[in-house]
Amino acid sequence: MKVSVADAKNKLPELIKAVEDGESITICRRGVPVADLVRTKKTSDRAPRLGTLRGKLAFADSNWWKPITEDELQEFLGGR
Repeated sequence: MKVSVADAKNKLPELIKAVEDGESITICRRGVPVADLVRTKKTSDRAPRLGTLRGKLAFADSNWWKPITEDELQEFLGGR
């Protein structure tokens, strides 16, 4: 189905219902297609799994989270 931008703006709820029912819709501006409305992939009802990388990451420096010292800052900046 092709609709104008104005029609899409005025009939968005109906167009969304049509897309939910499997129809694809092309929105045109002055007869030129500019956007397509298509149904998205079905989302998963499954909750996200947290902690899936636990035990798989290794930190080279166990103190990575501590603020750097003034000497480390100067060394990083090239001894300015």
